[in-house]
Amino acid sequence: MLKPVDNSLLKNSWDEAAANGMSESELLLYRSNLLGSDKRVTNYGGGNTSAKVTETDPLTGDKVEVLWVKGSGGDIGSMKMDGFATLYMDKLNALKSLYRGVAFEDEMVGYLPHCTFKLNPRAASIDTPLHAYVPRKHVDHVHADAIIAIAASKDSKLLTQEIFGDRIGWLPWKRPGYELGLWLEEFCLKNPDADGVVLESHGLFTWADTAKACYDTTIDVIKRATEWLGERTENVPAFGGARHDAMSEDERRAVAGRLMPAIRGFVSGNQNMVGHFNDNPEVLEFVNAAGMAPLAALGTSCPDHFLRTKIRPLVVDFDPAKGNLDQVLAGLPAQIAAYRRDYTAYYERCKHDNSPALRDPNAVVYLVPGVGMITFAKDKATARISGEFYVNAINVMRGASAISEYQGLPEQEAFDIEYWLLEEAKLQRMPKPKSLAGRVALVTGGAGGIGAATAERYLTEGACVVLADINGDNLKSAHDILTQRYGSDVVRSVVMDVTSEDAVAKAFAETAVEFGGVDILVSNAGIASSAPVEDTSLTLWNRNMDILSTGYFLVSREAFKLMRVQDMGGSIVFVASKNGLAASPNASAYCTAKASEIHLARCLALEGAEAGIRVNVVNPDAVLRGSKIWEGEWLDQRASTYGTDKEGLEEMYRNRSLLKRSVLPEDIAEACYFFAAETSAKSTGNILNVDAGNVQAFTR
Repeated sequence: MLKPVDNSLLKNSWDEAAANGMSESELLLYRSNLLGSDKRVTNYGGGNTSAKVTETDPLTGDKVEVLWVKGSGGDIGSMKMDGFATLYMDKLNALKSLYRGVAFEDEMVGYLPHCTFKLNPRAASIDTPLHAYVPRKHVDHVHADAIIAIAASKDSKLLTQEIFGDRIGWLPWKRPGYELGLWLEEFCLKNPDADGVVLESHGLFTWADTAKACYDTTIDVIKRATEWLGERTENVPAFGGARHDAMSEDERRAVAGRLMPAIRGFVSGNQNMVGHFNDNPEVLEFVNAAGMAPLAALGTSCPDHFLRTKIRPLVVDFDPAKGNLDQVLAGLPAQIAAYRRDYTAYYERCKHDNSPALRDPNAVVYLVPGVGMITFAKDKATARISGEFYVNAINVMRGASAISEYQGLPEQEAFDIEYWLLEEAKLQRMPKPKSLAGRVALVTGGAGGIGAATAERYLTEGACVVLADINGDNLKSAHDILTQRYGSDVVRSVVMDVTSEDAVAKAFAETAVEFGGVDILVSNAGIASSAPVEDTSLTLWNRNMDILSTGYFLVSREAFKLMRVQDMGGSIVFVASKNGLAASPNASAYCTAKASEIHLARCLALEGAEAGIRVNVVNPDAVLRGSKIWEGEWLDQRASTYGTDKEGLEEMYRNRSLLKRSVLPEDIAEACYFFAAETSAKSTGNILNVDAGNVQAFTR
């Protein structure tokens, strides 16, 4: 049973006790974080807030009015004090004398740094004039779903008047910029009693003379719009009513798990893309609706929406009643090619002489009837946030199509936002991607010392990581530590027994749903045993072979299947052992199984080469610290073999090495990183010993 779509009203969360004693700028941050905490108020990274604060000029000591406004690229829900740009109001007002008209409004952005107060390094956004010229102390600009549903309606102006009367005004569509700032100023001067204005196809501006009054107004206006929409749409079937039934949750994830690697392979031509799957109730309501396809074709309305989602999504030709997944997969190349042609034609129709070059023509959003929504982007956070933006667009279309007629932005206006030179300049300022950006890694034995260290090494280079381990408690601990350090977007974990075909298949399917596919497999799960051959039971022998040989085969086989679907190549790294090359006493089962791993890697390197799948081996030796296999019997057995204790064993291993150095999990992780990164792009079938030097293990 699906949960109903959330139509509950916003709560006023202002806490007088919490706000007591705050400065004006601190109250601005408090208000901003409250507003940004609810995606029904504004999207991640969308909207902005401001306050005009009296400050002391550091040069003259005089009191001056300073605009505090959200800086470029910030998010009001998570920003801190350093997220605000600060600018002298007298200088911002002086810019009016330099303004040469609409045709030259973009040049005004170049003057904003000259208005900076206290050398604040936070860049001011293009929305700065929209806040500066409203003649009130506090200003909020948000993209509430309920408001944009009205703003994106054909009858937007009349509906705004009907709902709010003279309290909230209305302005026609105008691209954000200097001219719109002057429009807002003129509106305020002509309507001094108004509390705000609805911008057609864009959002809401509200204002007041105190932080609390501004917040109260914003919440109250959104609540009023939500109530009004609820009254008018209560008995109206959303999007024309249902056409499809949603599949069960397991079925939805199974379909997504097969679609996502196939789509990922097509859209990762320029860079590896990461996927996100969303089957929330509001998404399922939309993808299953009779009116979904025509509404999706109209594109989004709010600029913030289509900057994240492109002008429109791709509707996948899946019929949940027929279950025609194989047919859909076969037809995906043609569907994606058609989308690329349409997007390229849109670019050619709308481009200007100075427009930036055509960007990636692939869709960001993929709508699948009966299943949900898939989004792809350069990293997991962006893919997730793009999906959240399209959920906002869905909510807008639901309301607008129920009360009037939904309309997206005119195509040329949409293009002029998407290919705005100022947006292009912002993209060009983005930092260079890390070496594993867009890569997805699955690490078996991920809760152990080597596995966790390898996962962390990959995370530092921008990869998404799935930790797989048979020990649920250790896995949770490793997952929590890495999530705390690198964020919840990029870390997943799955309990997996490498000797179980079903468990391995499910782990890779889960990886496909969570991230879109897999690029790197680190096969690291292991055990260790020590016994003279005459004391080695068949059970002990089989246990070594099951985990260290068969287990490596099973995870590699599943990785090959997924990598071939993606057709993007890949890297498989076996964490074997010095013992795979050099025999040790009283460890025949372990040494033989490790030798099997090495030879399996050689075989797979031969098979994977034509598909760009590289297979290499890292051979550690005596990695005691943090290693789970060096806890319990194995430690006791090896110490007994060499007639020492744990401390003596580590000292013995160090001294027997040529370099007289201990080998740590981080050392193995560095080798695993080398084989995953482009620096080893021309290496396959190789063995890298990380053992501080052992002549018996020299490969040549």
